[in-house]
Amino acid sequence: MKLGEVSLLTNQVIRMSMFYKELLEVENNSNDEVHQTIIEQETMLTIYDDGSVKNNKNQNICIAFTVEDIEKEYQKVLKLGAKVIEEPTTRPWGTKNMSFFDPDGNVVYLREIIS
Repeated sequence: MKLGEVSLLTNQVIRMSMFYKELLEVENNSNDEVHQTIIEQETMLTIYDDGSVKNNKNQNICIAFTVEDIEKEYQKVLKLGAKVIEEPTTRPWGTKNMSFFDPDGNVVYLREIIS
């Protein structure tokens, strides 16, 4: 079994999609207000409005991305206006991590593997 998709449920597909397109430096040429695919790889990242009202108090899930240059990505996150939870910090397990909230309050981690 493989993980096929992570979908962020939202009532603001355009806003969330724009945020993730800028963060991940991708373009999907879509302005769909109901569903957008942001990453189309083995594991997809999609933004979807299933029609239910969201409370944006996500507390039980986070999403993490591995990056090559966390300091560069940190500057991008600041430029996007995201609320930073933790600035880039070196961890004893061999990574440099940072975290922030996306526009709907989901926790996002970025990590750089230190060689």
